[in-house]
Amino acid sequence: MELRKILTGLENFKAKGDLDIDITKVIDDSRKVVEGCLFVAVKGFDFDGHEFVNEVISAGAKAVIVDIKANLKQIHIPSGVTAIVVDDTRKALALVACNFYDNPSRKFKLIGVTGTKGKTTTTFMIKSILEKAGKKVGLIGTVANYIGEDCLGFSQRTTPGSLELQELFYRMAENKMDVVVMEVSSQSLKYHRVDGSYFDMAVFTNFFKDHISLKEHSDVDDYFNSKMRLFSMCNQGFINVDDFKATKVMSLAKNCEFKTFGIDNSSDILAKDITITNVSVDYKVKIENRNERIKVNIPGRFSVYNSMAAISVALKFGATIDNIKEALETITVPGRSELVPNDKELAVMIDYAHTPESLNGILQAVKSYTKGRVISVFGCGGDRDKEKRPLMGEVSGRVADFTIITSDNPRTENPSDIIAQIEEGIKKTKGKYKIIEDRKEAIKEAIKMLNKRDIVVLAGKGHETTQEINGEKFPFDERVIVKEFISDKK
Repeated sequence: MELRKILTGLENFKAKGDLDIDITKVIDDSRKVVEGCLFVAVKGFDFDGHEFVNEVISAGAKAVIVDIKANLKQIHIPSGVTAIVVDDTRKALALVACNFYDNPSRKFKLIGVTGTKGKTTTTFMIKSILEKAGKKVGLIGTVANYIGEDCLGFSQRTTPGSLELQELFYRMAENKMDVVVMEVSSQSLKYHRVDGSYFDMAVFTNFFKDHISLKEHSDVDDYFNSKMRLFSMCNQGFINVDDFKATKVMSLAKNCEFKTFGIDNSSDILAKDITITNVSVDYKVKIENRNERIKVNIPGRFSVYNSMAAISVALKFGATIDNIKEALETITVPGRSELVPNDKELAVMIDYAHTPESLNGILQAVKSYTKGRVISVFGCGGDRDKEKRPLMGEVSGRVADFTIITSDNPRTENPSDIIAQIEEGIKKTKGKYKIIEDRKEAIKEAIKMLNKRDIVVLAGKGHETTQEINGEKFPFDERVIVKEFISDKK
């Protein structure tokens, strides 16, 4: 594509060189350079793309986009290479990616789902209902990306980078998707990964304090304001009216028309008569002036909110009540209240809960219907919000009958230091607990304790199949581990 066309809509840039050259590829990773490509230099947390500009030019790049705030004296631009200077290369990268892939998000209906909890489950529910309604649906999110029924493999992060995202959109458009539903993380909004994408609708599930760290958000306001950006990018929103931020979201997003869903407050879709068992939840809701009974194949009050969000969206696409009921009664989401099947009929649940709120939610949910003990096994990720660690210890100590504190993804931190911070919180309660740093051994111990009246909740890793230690990821699929230990259990 001609460079001039790739730069369409880019404001306040300065260029030196030919804008009529043909560009073969757009990259932001110096390792992916090809002859005739455009390299966009982005400063990240660990690497600064500007340090590799000379290298990519030597390898064949024909144009580069650099940030005006970078030290440009270190960059040598030879004749025959076009240099473009912009105010923000992250914003430029997003726009350039949209242009290079011919703005694919305008070729289908795009639904964004944001919020602290429930994004993954809600997107899977929307996909399932719309497919029952005959739509071809793509999905982008924390667990995996899908083009219709084809799974593209596990995701590296909730929302891909700009280039990967637009390439995914391009493939989805080429495969004639009617709808694409995606999780939109606060970081993707803050760092402009979704800029230039055309959202038809957006969903706000809930808001809790999370993702506060040096590499994420500086404070709660930054976290909230980042999420709010999504509602300036669409005209139709759906919001959980029971969330304490709902009123603020609706008042700030002045150009967005909202439909509401809830349990405790008056809303457009209101759930009543909720019944929760150990395998499902069902409730009554009025749809098209008829009271309908909805059953969801995932237990817990949170499933009511997630399913109502999905119903709200699906109704806009003409889904019938039969489509909704059939989809929700059979829905499964990897790592979200996922019960591990086994021939001994022992209850072991894998859940992604990794915040005080989500851990409290899942433990309270299973506590309400479990006849025996709730055995909680969890740790906290390294290089993330440290303040939540004692809070999670306190939650588990207060709600669970027994807790095993273990490691999660320690990343570059010492696991024992993380565990000590969790222990500070559980010591404030009367909860029984033990510490087993090795997560596999912790799971083994929990299963040894387990009988048919009890339930083990393995919290924190959910769909993940690796454990990250000192920057390296090792195979770690809790489903496989659980089945191994249960088969050995006498």
